[in-house]
Amino acid sequence: MSDTQPVSRAESPERAALYGRLDKADSAPLWAVMSQLVTPEPRPRCVPHKWNYAAMRKLLLEAGDLITAKEAERRVLVLENPGIRGISQITQSLYAGLQLILPGEIAPSHRHAASALRLIIEGHGGYTAVSGERIPMAPGDFILTPSWTFHDHGNLGDDPVVWLDGLDVPIVNLFDASFAEAYPSGETQRVERIPGEALARYGTNMLPIEYVPEGASSPVFHYPYSRVKEALGQIENAGSPDECHGYKLQYVNPATGGYPMPTMGAFVQQMPSGFNGRPYRSTDSTVYCVREGQGVSSINGELIEWGAGDVFVTPSWCVTSHKASEHAVLFSFSDRPAQKALGLWREQRIND
Repeated sequence: MSDTQPVSRAESPERAALYGRLDKADSAPLWAVMSQLVTPEPRPRCVPHKWNYAAMRKLLLEAGDLITAKEAERRVLVLENPGIRGISQITQSLYAGLQLILPGEIAPSHRHAASALRLIIEGHGGYTAVSGERIPMAPGDFILTPSWTFHDHGNLGDDPVVWLDGLDVPIVNLFDASFAEAYPSGETQRVERIPGEALARYGTNMLPIEYVPEGASSPVFHYPYSRVKEALGQIENAGSPDECHGYKLQYVNPATGGYPMPTMGAFVQQMPSGFNGRPYRSTDSTVYCVREGQGVSSINGELIEWGAGDVFVTPSWCVTSHKASEHAVLFSFSDRPAQKALGLWREQRIND
């Protein structure tokens, strides 16, 4: 009997030759990549991470000294996830950045296929104009820019205004469906509505008679933080917190009761001092911004301490829990609506 070991079929010259012919035919064997394409559980490349607001604010103001809002068109520092650097993404499906408008500045009007949301972090006197309505900004306000709506920003106050931007750019680009254009006449769009008109028409549990939605996004562009705080306070007084989330609400499209945008959902949760949340995970990678308070979040065992203004991210299917060392409010956004529309979204509460 020969001592020569037979050549493994996986390493045989015949297989190597077949793979070479497949490569020349712009093809590949599925069996060689199946384990990477169809995984037993999500394997996100993005990682848990925090952007310290004090450090980012310093960099933003430095950028404000070096480049004008007009030069930049949008003076934004992109928050790039360390696991996927170089592609301007905070998660596999979302973009996030911190935008600065200095007193007297204007960010010119434009529109694009991507939908955008904003959480105002600091400053008074800022505004954003959407579809002919100029919306005043205040810290904690949640503001929408639906797909293909003209929008510009300005600062009529005396202090810098900073907000967190969230966009579905990676989703739009996945479909090669990106379009953009500048406003046809001047830097700012014509103001045709009084401030608060959209909120009055659509955000008071009433609608214009026989109203028919014009698109998939909310007709309300402005969700004032003062109303959110009042609601959170009332539900906290009414009962016990959720074991995982504290007192958590989601922003809605008041015309449909659904999410404010077809691709992005937004949420706000209040946690009393000493809250120690139960572990939880879901398939929507989530971007958090701390509105108030201090605490720590455990993300797959990694501890992230956070305070007001900080931004941090939880990747898909990572076991996450929140602890509040003092009264805290977290804003968050994710691609949950898109996942739900495709039947992909899943969540799990972890047993202790």
